[in-house]
Amino acid sequence: MFDGYDSCSEDTSSSSSSDESEEEVAPLPSSLPIIKNNGQVYTYPDGKSGMATCEMCGMVGVRDAFYSKTKRFCSVSCSRSYSSNSKKASILARLQGKPPTKKAKVLQKQPLVAKLAAYAQYQATLQNQAKTKAAVPVEGFSWGNYINSNSFTAAPVTCFKHAPMGMCWGDISEGVRVEVPNTDCSLPTKVFWIAGIVKLAGYNALLRYEGFENDSSLDFWCNICGSDIHPVGWCATSGKPLVPPRTIQHKYTNWKAFLVKRLTGAKTLPPDFSQKVSESMQYPFKTSMRVEVVDKTHLCRTRVAVVESVIGGRLRLVYEESEDKSDDFWCHMYSPLIHHIGWSRSIGHRFKRSDITKKQDGHFDAPPHLFMKVKEVDAAGEWFKEGMKLEAIDPLNLSAICVATIRKVLADGYLMIGIDGSEAADGSDWFCYHATSPSIFPVGFCEINMIELTPPRGYAKLPFKWFDYLRETDSIAAPVKLFNKEVPNHGFHVGMKLEAVDLMEPRLVCVATVTRIIHRLLRIHFDGWEDEYDQWVDCESPDLYPVGWCQLTGYQLQPPAPQSSRDSQSSSSKQKKKAKSQQYKGHKKMTSLQLKEELLDGEEYSFLQGASDQESNGSASYYIKQEP
Repeated sequence: MFDGYDSCSEDTSSSSSSDESEEEVAPLPSSLPIIKNNGQVYTYPDGKSGMATCEMCGMVGVRDAFYSKTKRFCSVSCSRSYSSNSKKASILARLQGKPPTKKAKVLQKQPLVAKLAAYAQYQATLQNQAKTKAAVPVEGFSWGNYINSNSFTAAPVTCFKHAPMGMCWGDISEGVRVEVPNTDCSLPTKVFWIAGIVKLAGYNALLRYEGFENDSSLDFWCNICGSDIHPVGWCATSGKPLVPPRTIQHKYTNWKAFLVKRLTGAKTLPPDFSQKVSESMQYPFKTSMRVEVVDKTHLCRTRVAVVESVIGGRLRLVYEESEDKSDDFWCHMYSPLIHHIGWSRSIGHRFKRSDITKKQDGHFDAPPHLFMKVKEVDAAGEWFKEGMKLEAIDPLNLSAICVATIRKVLADGYLMIGIDGSEAADGSDWFCYHATSPSIFPVGFCEINMIELTPPRGYAKLPFKWFDYLRETDSIAAPVKLFNKEVPNHGFHVGMKLEAVDLMEPRLVCVATVTRIIHRLLRIHFDGWEDEYDQWVDCESPDLYPVGWCQLTGYQLQPPAPQSSRDSQSSSSKQKKKAKSQQYKGHKKMTSLQLKEELLDGEEYSFLQGASDQESNGSASYYIKQEP
């Protein structure tokens, strides 16, 4: 497998050859391929085992990693250079009237001496650079160090269906073998070696070189979807050298036997893994596309915006009237906040008409089929009505679930919702949720699941009781059966790490933790920040990503807030309460809620206890309501 790989012994002869050639690689199954020694995946050359020295550049490596049957050169380049020098020497010898053979050998040795000298200087330079770099403290956030130092676990990639490889991750797990660059090597050229996955954290994997057994001294983290990670056998098909790490180079005398024993029956990545990664990172939205998106200054309406950039499926949208392109909004392409042009008119949603009467050159409407589809609903029978009460996540304070009212019923199952006690007189802070949205809940949901319910602002009769409130406001609760109670098998567990969008500042993707699980609802905590900045998010939200997503897509990750920032945030929140704003941007989370909920009147309601903080998934009844 060194170019394939073969065994390494102390014999450094480079004159022996092998007449065996590698067989063609057989097609691999869709699941992770199993490495075999019967030729189905690789064959192992039977030539003489041992180390070899390139006759052109002097590089030392495993013999069967070398180029050609004679194994005299480490690469095609060296073979061609040697051939060229030999021809020059022969011509010179003939012109001088001398036999060319010995002179050719002398001439071909000159570049070897020069390169060895250059390599010695190169090694000295590396050592000096290492000394210089050692004095400079490392800046920036490292997921690997963060996870290792705290023994954290990360949500698996399969939890994020919208993320790259989320639907085709397969059974990549600990023990899978890959070919990676060998950084423990004194050679000036890039070489590779086999490594096994010790631990997975999202896209990131902790790798250990084969041959190190229980020695973790050279373990390293890398993104498994990175361009330098390959299935076992890639070097053989690509003509790249496999060289054991310098630390263990003399640990075994027969590397072929060792690797055959270690890798037979092991799993590796699918041969088309890199292709799948590339395909999963192709996004249908393109720059200059026009969409309708929520107006961040007036949530009750939408505006036309233009796609300015696409990063990892996240769209930077610039409102069409913004001349300097500074008035923007970030969201994922599957966000429920964006729609095709004409959507608002089709369902009766408020829409801010643009002062721009015609499309600018190059701008075009995004096709409707690109947008996330909502489930079809039957509003012909019993359905939501204006004035009905419910509980809803406040889009301006995502850490809170509040008492809310249906203010308007739109077409196609859409509802305009208002938060009781804090609505603007003109309804400019109403917001649109679909009837199947996981962000609205029946009356009593918080009570059943021991979540703090935020009562209407200014409501004096505390503790808040739904039955009393419904009677006082002469209202009825929205029927339980109209709500979406489907709970997918999401795979999240409390304590898992991930990367999450701060939906109050949606351009930011932060280091985060799942701290509670209520059916399909996740409580997301931003590491280093106070709990008042937590946000309730659905398990299938396109604003949640696996660890390593930012690195993979090139998006900037916001690390946990340092202690100084936490102290300043704490003192600031103690000095004053943060006021609620209508703009869907910026940290506008309220301070920790003061009120503690109490049980609803048992004579009026009977409940079926739902799983609180459940880690297993499946449908569960929220409660059964008895009409008063």
